[in-house]
Amino acid sequence: MNSSRSVSIIAPARLHMGFLDLSGALGRHFGSIGVALNEPVTRLEITVSKQRTLTGLANPRAEKCLSAFCEIFNVSDALHLDVIEAIPEHVGLGSGTQMALAVGAGLNAFYDLKLSVREIAAVMDRGLRSGIGIGIFEQGGFVVDGGRGENTITPPMLAHFDIPENWRFILVFDQRGQGLHGQQEIQAFETLPPFPRHDAERLSYLLLMQALPAIAENDLMRFGDVITELQRTVGEHFAPAQGGVFTSSDVAQAMHWLAERGAVAIGQTSWGPTGFCLIDDETVENLSQQVRTVFAATPLQFSVVSARNRGGEVMVNF
Repeated sequence: MNSSRSVSIIAPARLHMGFLDLSGALGRHFGSIGVALNEPVTRLEITVSKQRTLTGLANPRAEKCLSAFCEIFNVSDALHLDVIEAIPEHVGLGSGTQMALAVGAGLNAFYDLKLSVREIAAVMDRGLRSGIGIGIFEQGGFVVDGGRGENTITPPMLAHFDIPENWRFILVFDQRGQGLHGQQEIQAFETLPPFPRHDAERLSYLLLMQALPAIAENDLMRFGDVITELQRTVGEHFAPAQGGVFTSSDVAQAMHWLAERGAVAIGQTSWGPTGFCLIDDETVENLSQQVRTVFAATPLQFSVVSARNRGGEVMVNF
């Protein structure tokens, strides 16, 4: 092994905009839609070392991914893993999947194993419900996955579109808490009532015949209407587990305020508590300044971000 060899990896955050079919009435469960973001990101560097060392924002998850991958593929873990940036955990931005894919893709490149992203995801136990994190690491943009069927390993990607360059997201963070995760998330899925089949059919139709044509034709308002309706329907279903359509009541108030002033695609990513909305780039700066002023006394934090129309990056350096 070349002692100067190193691998740099960037894995983008994602918004999980909702599930299409939680009923599984036709034999497939879940089905997700989501979008890659340019910020925040998880950024790692892997270099040769005499023994395993982790630095930077090193955390148990990164170390667990490193150990699992090296054991499964029987490669040395005598490496230096530097976590330079990390997507915040348990706020709905896909931190777990992106850390696993970043570490896996980095080791795959470091040892030239020639694995696909999906092969890496499978061995790292990602994509057990949603395939959005895998899809955005593969290609970025707006993606739709087909959920899980009887023989699914990772949910297949059904559609991919670039997000128009003039669309911007406002993210609303509640700095006090985290969304459901781990055992809490598993229990929530087990205890929620059946998802009505007619809602799954309606949401699937709205996605296919309104949202996808709208994004293809740069129709921000029509796309936003579908996302808002999908988020309302799925949020009401999850309300018993998360305390309402939104996990955070403060985020809910901010999202209502933003919607009244022209923001669209009003929703919560995954279990939250992070909220999101869409607006065009000509008005986003003014609106974001206003909302920061109005909610300055709350524990909310606001961020304007753009969509990322490319996947994760893996760069091998010699």
